Amino acid sequence: MLAGLLATGAARAIGAPSHSIGAPSPATGAPAPSATPPSGLQVLHWWTSASERKAADLLAARVAEEQIGWRDVAIPGGAGLGAGKVLKGRVLAGDAPEVTQIIGVSIAEWADMGLLLELDNVAAAGAWRGALFPTVADLIQHRQHVVAAPLGIHRVNTLFYHRALFARLGLAPPRTWREFEAVAQRLRAAGVAPLAQSSEAWQVAALFENLVLAESGPAFYRDLFVQRSPVAAADRRTAEALLRLRAVKGWLRGRLDERPWTDVVRQFARGQAGMMIMGDWAKAELAVHDAALERDYGCAAAPGTGGYHLYSVDTLAMFAGDYRHMAAQEKMARLLMTPALQLDFNALKGGVPVRSDANPARMDSCARASWTTFARGAAVQAPSLVHRMATDEASRDAIIAEVHRFFLDDRVPPAQAQRRLAALFRLFNLKPHGVAGAQDPDRGR
Repeated sequence: MLAGLLATGAARAIGAPSHSIGAPSPATGAPAPSATPPSGLQVLHWWTSASERKAADLLAARVAEEQIGWRDVAIPGGAGLGAGKVLKGRVLAGDAPEVTQIIGVSIAEWADMGLLLELDNVAAAGAWRGALFPTVADLIQHRQHVVAAPLGIHRVNTLFYHRALFARLGLAPPRTWREFEAVAQRLRAAGVAPLAQSSEAWQVAALFENLVLAESGPAFYRDLFVQRSPVAAADRRTAEALLRLRAVKGWLRGRLDERPWTDVVRQFARGQAGMMIMGDWAKAELAVHDAALERDYGCAAAPGTGGYHLYSVDTLAMFAGDYRHMAAQEKMARLLMTPALQLDFNALKGGVPVRSDANPARMDSCARASWTTFARGAAVQAPSLVHRMATDEASRDAIIAEVHRFFLDDRVPPAQAQRRLAALFRLFNLKPHGVAGAQDPDRGR
């Protein structure tokens, strides 16, 4: 099994001792001594867009101030497609990086194999449990151990619109899908594409999860994407979300092609589309194109989701090793959770701090709305399927593929897509999938 190969390769990669991670050496009662002094920490991630690069460079600079070398391993590819392949290959080859970007359910999948450094001492010293939003604290914990350092929260259900264009046409940002349709018709009559949208699989699925949340609210959303309920797949609310997805495609009238998310942001920034539904990382990328961000672009919740937060959480995990890098890894984890770095990083990345004691007065209006909504708790929160918050990789990939198939082929009726989703859910719930069994589709941010 690939899971066994990954575990074996990981043991070679990290020089894992036979005793448990963080345990003392059997002979000395102290951690095994370093054979050679560490030359820095390799950090594998997929922050490669212009705005993401700025945020990663900030982290590297702050880490350097703590006398820790940041050896950058940036792998292009949306949602970690390339990074995931590189990480698995390096673990199998016995060359795992010291730090890696792992998010959502994938954290537990890697921790299940005993590969992640436990950060309990760092978390206890920094009182992480009290400082973090409960959802984030639970996300980074595996079997009562903290196994990742959280960086920021993204709101995936974000609507962007052009202020000047809307003012000229006398439009208000739509709060419901009925209002969205009216605005779309006005924009199209003015010769402007209503929505900047790619036909890339993960971007289509991201739009769909917004539609499900708008149609049903967080409780049903979780039934569908977290519990993977066949009954939810057959529900009329799933059918309505599928029909609305096809309606959005019809409004765009063939102006769809498969483009990376950065190209979609550029299309919107050039005024070639009136609106864009995307995670708030797009706000940071827009700032690269336009310094007068808040003057030129408006930010609101996606239609029908004003009281909800469809979230993704950025995290870095440390691979357990032979103790040579452990002190530097713990020092980095401690730094990542400091209030100042949280605010500065997320200002560049587009997200909001994971700390419940952050100061919203220091955030822009879009970030402030995201942070205050997320702070209302689990009742309004929905974990993004696309961004690995809701379910394991194999399930996620199969659901995205099915939604994409429906989107591309107008001959597929909603009932057929629902039957296929229900069949997938029944299969998923018979046998759990782990990180080793996940397929890497060419999709995702």
